Amino acid sequence: MNNRNKQSDPGSELYKAILKLDSVEECYDFFADLCTVPELKAMEQRFEVAKLLNDGLIYNDILEKTGASSATISRVNRSLNYGTGAYREIFARLKDEDAEETP
Repeated sequence: MNNRNKQSDPGSELYKAILKLDSVEECYDFFADLCTVPELKAMEQRFEVAKLLNDGLIYNDILEKTGASSATISRVNRSLNYGTGAYREIFARLKDEDAEETP
């Protein structure tokens, strides 16, 4: 596993706890208790930036849509293209889920 932050522990109970959440509402409540509002906003923004980059948008369009700094966009782009592949896996799963829900 690519563990860029040597301080974190992929075997942490935190990640196991996240997998026990049953709904978007439970997930939101858990993260609202776990994180500060600015931390949540930052994660939401990074995820939105990753989605837009994955969809092929350019930096200026992403900056306009999200208000993210060019440094944030660059960092997310680096993770999207050279990270663990988790972003792409999640986007593929979300796309598959959307396709299943569409008649």
